[in-house]
Amino acid sequence: MVLHALAVATLWGAVAPKCPGVEPAPAELAVMTYNLRYASSQPPNAWEARRPVARALVERERPDVIGTQEGLYRQVKDLAADLPDYAWIGTGREGGSRGEFMAVFYRRDRLEPLEYDHYWLSDTPEVIGSSTWGNSVRRMVTSVKFRDRRTERDFFFINTHFDHQVQGSREKSAALVLERVKKLKTMLPVLLVGDFNAVAESNKVYELLVGEDRFVDTWTVAAEQGDNWSTFHGYREPSKGGQRIDWILARGPVQVRQAEVVTFQQEGQYPSDHFPVIARLTLGDGATAGAQE
Repeated sequence: MVLHALAVATLWGAVAPKCPGVEPAPAELAVMTYNLRYASSQPPNAWEARRPVARALVERERPDVIGTQEGLYRQVKDLAADLPDYAWIGTGREGGSRGEFMAVFYRRDRLEPLEYDHYWLSDTPEVIGSSTWGNSVRRMVTSVKFRDRRTERDFFFINTHFDHQVQGSREKSAALVLERVKKLKTMLPVLLVGDFNAVAESNKVYELLVGEDRFVDTWTVAAEQGDNWSTFHGYREPSKGGQRIDWILARGPVQVRQAEVVTFQQEGQYPSDHFPVIARLTLGDGATAGAQE
């Protein structure tokens, strides 16, 4: 089923930073985007070595919803087995179980999926595995409408991975995602996460997606920010410099308390060649916000 889409609502101002020792508000939602790096058997960063570290990372951060990229079917199944508190939605970008997944993991006790959709980043988005913009790798989107069991509020969660080589493909991908979001014609919050393969605040893809009547970058509006690490690290030590290619964007009534690049590792083993990004935020009731076309 194709999702219907979203008119923008007013963004709330960011809340004050969390005081030490104060627990998050019950309504706060922890949102993560995480490029898993596809499963490989090649040392020193084979999936078998990374898998327990990936599990430990998620158990430590306890995100309520995760947009993953690059996971192969067996890799996604491994994570599901390791994280029994989570369920997932996704399909291979080449169709069925083939190719990498834009899998969405969510806490069973917190979120209820109401509907979901997959489409491909091409001139024929409904055609499985289609690719028409010069990129050799197929690219796609997984989109889910959730109900928060705790607040009884609904929101849309969109997970994607833009092309790593062709700038024109990235720009057309951004335009297609915006078109799909506008067709939702709803005042509900929308969260757009992914590996955009474009540096935040310095690439046209960012300019297309972020701005008035579009999305905000949860990193820039967060009341509290972690260190500005580059999110792609290639299994090397963290480096500062703001090369954020993994983003969490928001549209609609959203308060962002905190945003962080998570540099978790165990005994020198990183779970991926990307650092996940997490935002802790509160979603408002879209019915109370003024919509725009």
